Amino acid sequence: MSKILLIEDEVNVSDFIKRGLEEQSHQVDVAYDGVTGKSLVLQKEYDIIILDVILPYSNGWEVCKSIRSLQINTPILMLSALSTADDKVKGLDLGADDYLAKPFKFKELQARIRALGRRRFADQETLLTLDDLHVDITAKKVSRDGQEITLTSREFKLLEYLIRNKGRILSRTQLLENVWEVDFDLSSNVVEVYVNYLRNKIDKYHPRKLIHTRRKREGRNFRIIGHL
Repeated sequence: MSKILLIEDEVNVSDFIKRGLEEQSHQVDVAYDGVTGKSLVLQKEYDIIILDVILPYSNGWEVCKSIRSLQINTPILMLSALSTADDKVKGLDLGADDYLAKPFKFKELQARIRALGRRRFADQETLLTLDDLHVDITAKKVSRDGQEITLTSREFKLLEYLIRNKGRILSRTQLLENVWEVDFDLSSNVVEVYVNYLRNKIDKYHPRKLIHTRRKREGRNFRIIGHL
């Protein structure tokens, strides 16, 4: 199962794709214009982005370029009735991972999605760095400024999720869904407790703070940032 963002303004096409993918147990969000699509990319983590080229407000070329300029590496599959070799080359040069011309057979779309999913898993980084913070995913080791930091398994998973989404503002709900992977009572303060644990281990003895909290009326959001 993958979390997929579909950016497609043709309602009939988007409904057809969404229904087919959900029948395959994928979770699908739909945006009907480029601006909304870019906003969702910043708000949520997706496994794959399916991106039409001809869109209102901001076309697929612009959306793809913008996503990659933000160093978001989510696989992008571009869809378009523009099917010349030059169109495909342009999409790939802007950062798309694959390009599928309309009209297409749904089973081909499924195959492309499976291939991108396998590629994403294979390409996932195992050594993550942010400023002087280093995270070895394979060895489950963390250090900052050369000093090793001991984390519990849950703290490590939370740090990994934060650093893979560095720069993004993440809600408590997103952290619960992706780090705990169960439906906690939203009134629980487990996220705040574990973020505080991380702060005490990652930031306490360093003038440069990496983990930040943004307080809003409806609750708290979190993000990890380095030098921008």
